[in-house]
Amino acid sequence: MESAYIIETIIKVIVILTVFSALAGITTYFERKVLAFMQRRLGPMHVGPYGILQVAADGIKLFTKEDIVPQNAVKPIFRIAPVFAAATAFIAMAGVPFLPEFTLPFTDYVVHPIVADVNIGILFVVGVMAVGMYAPLLGGMASHNKWSLLGAARTVIQMLSFEVVTGLSLIAPLMIVGSLSLIDINNYQEGGIGHWIVWAQPVAFILYLISGYAETNRTPFDLLEHEAEVVTGYATEYSGMRWGLFAIGEYANMFTVAFIASLVFLGGFNPIGIIPGGLAILLKVSFLIFLFLWVRAAWPHVRPDQLMWLCWKVLMPLAVVNILITGIVLI
Repeated sequence: MESAYIIETIIKVIVILTVFSALAGITTYFERKVLAFMQRRLGPMHVGPYGILQVAADGIKLFTKEDIVPQNAVKPIFRIAPVFAAATAFIAMAGVPFLPEFTLPFTDYVVHPIVADVNIGILFVVGVMAVGMYAPLLGGMASHNKWSLLGAARTVIQMLSFEVVTGLSLIAPLMIVGSLSLIDINNYQEGGIGHWIVWAQPVAFILYLISGYAETNRTPFDLLEHEAEVVTGYATEYSGMRWGLFAIGEYANMFTVAFIASLVFLGGFNPIGIIPGGLAILLKVSFLIFLFLWVRAAWPHVRPDQLMWLCWKVLMPLAVVNILITGIVLI
């Protein structure tokens, strides 16, 4: 029985690595097409039908591009930082239940689509994602480049600030459920759309989405690599697959943020009418990923001082007030 559990866990890890690495590339294609549509142009069109094979072309380019390490860089740290970005992104997924449990066809074996069902699942996911902040910080500091150093400094002010907002935005829903387990949070919302936590915690939901954009370095909070100001920030000196690992980590974190938002606020993988739970959560995650792309097309960049003002003077007080009101209501 123990050997079967170990084999199942290994298979789950391989599936997660394979699927979300592929999704990172596929999402770049959809991002370019969505941005093109909203900007009245076509986007990728020439490589394959509707440009779908552009993903393969970009992958080949990343794998075959020369890996350049600056002469004066701190080479061991420079090399390990991209690996750190991708590794923390995938480790965080270990605590996420992606789908409802199901039985393998033609067998009685029940599969639980989560690698590690820990009773502090939400704390584990948020904590590991926070550790991933060190990847752009180390990469930028080790590059021996002034733009990379500026990007690393922005990493500290942006991600540390919004980690606080992320944690505070999740406290109120956790107070309502009374558990840190993502499966318990999902089960709390059984009974249809009316039982979703988002109706009781709309402010927490909005705060979590905003902080999710900042933590994943997405527009309008992409200060770490804003091309018009700091070239490519912490990634200026990176090329080839090392740059690709940073990109994979960013897109993997986008999916983690979308899954957590779906599980905590939008009913998780509970069925919606005739829509089964597995399809329901995939639809929710797809919409939230589309929202990431839509925001990039619709919103301009913000300045670092505007970002800090928004975080410390608007979002954090709102999150604290929301927690106080939730506590009063529960009492």
